Amino acid sequence: MTQQPKNSFERIYEVVRRIPRGKVASYGQVAALAGNRRWSRVVGYALHVNPDEEGIPCYRVVTKDGCVSSAFAFGGANRQVELLEADGVEFIDGHVDMKRFQWDTPWI
Repeated sequence: MTQQPKNSFERIYEVVRRIPRGKVASYGQVAALAGNRRWSRVVGYALHVNPDEEGIPCYRVVTKDGCVSSAFAFGGANRQVELLEADGVEFIDGHVDMKRFQWDTPWI
């Protein structure tokens, strides 16, 4: 039996599952790791309909500038900040300190 190709959302969820606690990834970074650098918006759509909030830590995805999502599907921007801070991620002037907390993915 051959394995079915994965759709874009499944590929995105696989990447997001790998973001370690205490780190964040940008939408573009997740898109590139999922196979298409142009999927940044697709990443946003996928995360908004995340079927497994516990297993797919979508709160660890932020903009390239470290902004959280005002449309965070699981409680809004304030909830996303709370979850990130609970992971040990720090903010500077309302943005994630990307220099310290961006997930290091040298393979993209």
